Amino acid sequence: MNDGNHLNAVARAGFEPMVAAAGRDGRKLAALAGLAAKIGLRNRVYPLALQAREHAPDDVEVAARTQQLIGNSVPRWHFNMLRDAARNAAFDAAIRRAVTPGTHVLDIGAGSGLLSLMAARAGAGRVVACEENPAIADTATRIVAANGYADRIRVVTGNSTELDVEADLEGRADVIVSEIVSNDLLAEGVLKTLGDASARLLAPGGQMIPAGGDVMVALGSWSAIEERDVATVDGFDLSGFNTLAQVPRSIAVSDATLALHSAAAPLLSFDFTARPAREPHRSALTLTATGGPIGGVIQWIRLQLDAEGSYENRPGPGAKSHWGAQYYPFDQPLDVPAGTAVRIAGLHDGQRLLVWRDDAA
Repeated sequence: MNDGNHLNAVARAGFEPMVAAAGRDGRKLAALAGLAAKIGLRNRVYPLALQAREHAPDDVEVAARTQQLIGNSVPRWHFNMLRDAARNAAFDAAIRRAVTPGTHVLDIGAGSGLLSLMAARAGAGRVVACEENPAIADTATRIVAANGYADRIRVVTGNSTELDVEADLEGRADVIVSEIVSNDLLAEGVLKTLGDASARLLAPGGQMIPAGGDVMVALGSWSAIEERDVATVDGFDLSGFNTLAQVPRSIAVSDATLALHSAAAPLLSFDFTARPAREPHRSALTLTATGGPIGGVIQWIRLQLDAEGSYENRPGPGAKSHWGAQYYPFDQPLDVPAGTAVRIAGLHDGQRLLVWRDDAA
């Protein structure tokens, strides 16, 4: 165990006695909330921040420190997601198609409570909004009340895999709605979470929104990648440092320097209502180039919300999405004539995705 890990272990072992010793001292509790964040006790940060505020309601330093800690616990993408009008409209339309008066709805990864509010507005009789982050869950509870739906929406703090069907849900849900997908579809544990929800929490004949999703790929180029790469610095050639660049590279789908050089196709497809396939899982396909030079593979996602509607953050001029595209650059650009077949392979382990040009095919 290195020194840093050893010190963290010591701090964790003595943490609760320090909390007890702090008593009702707001500044000490705020400092302990900060320490909890540093040593990996994330579940203690928010409760201690609230206690600090309670015991020092007029202390502006405590207010500032706890606000920073609480804000740091909420990923920034939540705000971009809520401003994604196309995503919101697609989910709202699917929810309206699924929900009838009296429908029992479960919202997994409820966040602000937006999808739960949509379900209640569509006529759902009961909605359980499940949110793991306690700061977000508390805020969602206040948002639900402020919008007049506290009588039909109940916010539960925790992970959906730990929900009790009777105690937490009062029976299986008729509709499960979720939005826990990432830029590569997988990184938020969507397969494990929705596999459990479908098997354990969804009523027979019930509906999942989204019902499935695709990892979409196309050949492409990104001319602005050179602006991110290192070249000559103060007269020295540092281009070799680019071999350490993180792959894939994330890009806004609206980036004008991103160009597709083939038709798009699903490399991997998932049914969220089915048991997840055993990992790791491989797939491959052949894309037909429309010309070159081709710098790499561009990846994005498509959600099949229901039998009628889908949402896709396909890159292109004017495209808008809080999800970004992912770019997997080739070692060397591929300059080929139109009509050339290029084999692309992919691999996932249920959490992470890897895409590459399959030269061995």
